[in-house]
Amino acid sequence: MDRYVRYFLRAALAATFPWIAVGSLLYSPASQSDQSTTLAALLDQSLDGPQRSAANRARDAARHPKQTLLFFGLRPNQSVVEIAPGGGWYTEVLAPALRERGKLYAMDLPGVDGAETQRMRDAFQKKLANNPAVFDRVSLDTPPAASADMVVTFRNIHNWIKAGQLDANLKAFYAMLKPGGVLGVEEHRAPEGTPLERIIATGYVPESYVITHARAAGFRLTGHTDINANKLDDHDHPDGVWSLPPTLRGGDKDRDLYLTIGESDRMTLRFVKPSR
Repeated sequence: MDRYVRYFLRAALAATFPWIAVGSLLYSPASQSDQSTTLAALLDQSLDGPQRSAANRARDAARHPKQTLLFFGLRPNQSVVEIAPGGGWYTEVLAPALRERGKLYAMDLPGVDGAETQRMRDAFQKKLANNPAVFDRVSLDTPPAASADMVVTFRNIHNWIKAGQLDANLKAFYAMLKPGGVLGVEEHRAPEGTPLERIIATGYVPESYVITHARAAGFRLTGHTDINANKLDDHDHPDGVWSLPPTLRGGDKDRDLYLTIGESDRMTLRFVKPSR
């Protein structure tokens, strides 16, 4: 609404109904700004909370959780689905921020199974149970269809590609989201043109590969950022992304080099389920 139209409408309403707080009846972009300010404060509290270990806090400088979630457009009153939460690194940040006004689902989808995956799932559920003051409202159920405001997933796309489940999972995310809902993706980024066999071997995925498959599922790309880019990462390591921290699969071999490089170069993408 044009600001001059808002001004005259507000003045006319105030003259007719002086007892009404007219400003509350009119949309103002400041309301979105206020929500962002509130969320930023909640995320600061989450990031500083006692539920986070020193090891997890040490990853903040590489993962930029506050900036990433603000880029996705997270709001404290939203219904959010975190897909494949792993050990719960992001769950520790999301759960407190959404606890009072929103809803957090943390769930896995079919496609990545095995003893290690099950061990992580068991450890994650134990983590939630051991800290009910923070995690008691986190749901492990599947959200109702078309009910979620946001679906987020962090460094999981390569696993679904390897399992042949990427397209099915993207369609499942689309079904979970309301029209206008957001899919937020962070993933290890490969150089364009990287062949499928190398994607599977290294865990690095070309950005265009993710965008193409998301669009095929019905999503529209609305933003990308280099918040989680790492120019020191040349994407060429003997154990792929797992050569780098925090995994350091090679042990002591070239450990100092990989610590200097830091975590992998990553894309950060925001998609929307169109309203029409």
